Amino acid sequence: MSAEIESVLHENRVFDPPAAFATQANVRGMDAYRAMVAKAEADYEGYWGDLAREHLDWIKPFTRVLNWDHPPFARWFEDGLLNVAANCLDRHLTTWRKNKAAIVWEGEPGDTRTLTYQELHWETCRFANALKGLGVQTGDRVVIYMPMVPEAAIAMLACARIGATHSVVFGGFSAEALKDRILDAGARVVVTADGGWRRGAVVPLKDFVDEALTHCPDVRHAVVLKRTGHPVSMTDGRDLWWHDVVAGAPSRCEAVAVSPEHPLFILYTSGSTGKPKGVVHSSGGYLLGGIVTMQWVFDLKDTDTFWCTADIGWVTGHTYVVYGALAAGATSVMYEGAPTTPHAGRFWELVEKHKVTTFYTAPTAIRALNKLGDEWPAKYDLSSLRLLGTVGEPINPEAWMWYHKVIGGGTCPIVDTWWQTETGSHLISPLPGATPIKPGSATLAVPGIFADVVNDQGKSLGPDQGGYLVITKPWPSMIRTVHGDPERYKQNYWGHFGGRYYFAGDGARKDKDGYFWIMGRVDDVINVAGHRLGTMEIESALVSHGKVAEAAVVGFPDDIKGEGIFAFVILHRGVTGDDALVKVLRDHVAHEIGAIARPDRIRFTEGLPKTRSGKIMRRLLRDIAAGRDTQGDISTLEDQKTLESLRED
Repeated sequence: MSAEIESVLHENRVFDPPAAFATQANVRGMDAYRAMVAKAEADYEGYWGDLAREHLDWIKPFTRVLNWDHPPFARWFEDGLLNVAANCLDRHLTTWRKNKAAIVWEGEPGDTRTLTYQELHWETCRFANALKGLGVQTGDRVVIYMPMVPEAAIAMLACARIGATHSVVFGGFSAEALKDRILDAGARVVVTADGGWRRGAVVPLKDFVDEALTHCPDVRHAVVLKRTGHPVSMTDGRDLWWHDVVAGAPSRCEAVAVSPEHPLFILYTSGSTGKPKGVVHSSGGYLLGGIVTMQWVFDLKDTDTFWCTADIGWVTGHTYVVYGALAAGATSVMYEGAPTTPHAGRFWELVEKHKVTTFYTAPTAIRALNKLGDEWPAKYDLSSLRLLGTVGEPINPEAWMWYHKVIGGGTCPIVDTWWQTETGSHLISPLPGATPIKPGSATLAVPGIFADVVNDQGKSLGPDQGGYLVITKPWPSMIRTVHGDPERYKQNYWGHFGGRYYFAGDGARKDKDGYFWIMGRVDDVINVAGHRLGTMEIESALVSHGKVAEAAVVGFPDDIKGEGIFAFVILHRGVTGDDALVKVLRDHVAHEIGAIARPDRIRFTEGLPKTRSGKIMRRLLRDIAAGRDTQGDISTLEDQKTLESLRED
């Protein structure tokens, strides 16, 4: 790390919470927000302890809130006992919610299922008993490699019920990536399906499992859900059909009491090179973060139909499709397929069909859907929506405005949430009934989270000075360690500032109102003639031009300036990219930001290399811009053809 990052983007629009929304909100007005922050500042442990007692059901109450005796290894509520699945299911069965829809599922071909909390409890218990019948015990690891079907959530909850630690591997990963994760986790059981639907085709998950397991001799069983009818081979003694293992399994299974520090799951994040990091999350603190942010950030009501579009292979799906959503008593929508299959209005069709009230998706999806034209959302009744959200990367102001006007009808607050796999739940976000919103800003820290922007020495920076986003105190839903490598955890997340702060890896600035503006990963910063510029701000300037749908900016070697600015640009439909438009866009960025940010090169493209969670893989673009062969792990890449096309240009 070196000098501070220069902030060059300026956004002055402000949207106050709609009065009708604010009067009914769970957190009403900035006075209520400030009171929560003040309470956390005055008695940090008491604040979180009160919330844990209020929002979690305890088998044995805790007496100690936080053990921070050996930082950065936090232990929250460590002398209590609970069970996560019981908090997600059993607690609702003594209330009217037992007959409430817990999961509303839509398959890509259009098949649907609805599971009430009572039905989800029965199915979870059956599969938990099936796992026990296969020899799975408390503390064992189970890998789940499935499409977005209810059984994926059932498998997660079943593991939690018996105290097994699950590791969900995203169904878009290759056999090689799956093998690495099975071996690192030390799993003995894999739960999968014959396949899943994606873009009208079958993803042959079981075939990938078979390939991976040729290198995983310790796996005793693979449980296979029949989803697509895709023909698969079944290895005698190892492979079992889901419907066979649950047949006759009792619909009651006692929830195992575990420590709040018991590992609920391991979730692997890909590094640019080398082996993936297994992020370990706890049971109690993780679940608390999910519940309170469902209540505060999503303003959850019992009448809401909540749709987080993320796959459960990512942390967003863990927290806001399954654990946080169900523990808070939500009706959670699950969708199996792609947002544009069988047509470009699929998301909006499902909003209308299921009367979705809260819609939570990634900025990259918003930009892609914007590119397809306003006529698609106009075909559908989106009036059920009352709250919109974004996740995964900073959203540029123009995409925010389109989302607000076209999808939200100009009336829905937008919660732009900043968090990570490692944080477990939202850390910076508007509270929609309280926070005045600025397009493109994640606004303020969630009450109880202490965030700052600092320089190389860890000194807090003033308004509009770009620096490093840090969290200065431990929080309940934080990562506990890297599986099998605690030293990597210490160095990766706490080593940058001598163990004082959790360093998120993101650059940011705070404006005069204390609002956080995320400037992208610090390794995406471009050093132009001694000026460190965040890529997100240049991308926002490009997308603010009416002909640009999406942009990705990277640096490339320049003999004079050190680094030049290379922009990959996707245009709106019907727009032709030529030399004249290159000049227009370069001048537009210079006008919006300044000459220092003018792109040196612009390449028009039909697509960008993205993960299935929607994040642009900028390190691949850096290789292409520099004329190098692409390096590192590409197992998370959604479409190899996009990368091949960029290489050929």
